[in-house]
Amino acid sequence: MNPRNLKLVLEYDGTRYAGWQLQKNASTVQGVVEESLGRLLNHPVRITGGSRTDAGVHALGQVAGFRTASRLKTSDLLRGLNALLPADVAVREVAEAAPEFNARRSAKGKLYAYRIWNRPQRSVFEQGYAWHLREPLDLEAMRRAGHDFLGRHDFSAFRAASCQAKSPVRVVRRLEVKDEGEGRISIEIEGTAFLQHMARTMVGTLVEIGQKKRPPEGVAALLESGERKQAGPTAPAQGLYLVRIFYEEAR
Repeated sequence: MNPRNLKLVLEYDGTRYAGWQLQKNASTVQGVVEESLGRLLNHPVRITGGSRTDAGVHALGQVAGFRTASRLKTSDLLRGLNALLPADVAVREVAEAAPEFNARRSAKGKLYAYRIWNRPQRSVFEQGYAWHLREPLDLEAMRRAGHDFLGRHDFSAFRAASCQAKSPVRVVRRLEVKDEGEGRISIEIEGTAFLQHMARTMVGTLVEIGQKKRPPEGVAALLESGERKQAGPTAPAQGLYLVRIFYEEAR
């Protein structure tokens, strides 16, 4: 009997993890999920994640896939996994997937959101889940700058030095800077795929524009330069959320 191909949709608080991807000497989200699956199914399990989120980054819609010969119902898998996983990792869905489905290679796009707490006073409840910036940001300037990220570009100026992607070319489909009221700001970025630290460096650059440290018209020149040192800082990990991974063609 051929093994089943199963798909998980997970959410997690990335605060205490060294990212998604399995590491020998650190706790990772992949590691705790594989351990729980192994206990539940009584055999070792290796899962493939749709996105390799960095240390401290959170997820609302991470996707992972694995194969198993177990005939356990998906509803029992969902209940059993959530009983075994630590409180900061939860499985939202377990579903049968097509034999050819691969959580990483089948992805057609990703949506990230970055949260900013933009008030003079710190917040106990936002700490660890947003970037605290005390001075007001010019959101209109950030929105104008965001338009220049749209489309197909070489994002070399916005990638980490350790990024191993073969090509720096990516397509950004949508970028929205939202005022959610009471000092809460979110920046949503949707693209076909992302380089290491790309979303966080884009946010860091937009924040400098919002702080009037650089002009909103300068994004095009940054992209053209291809030089990481020309762009803004990498925004802190705790404000970034993987919201969704798309498995259908772009709308």
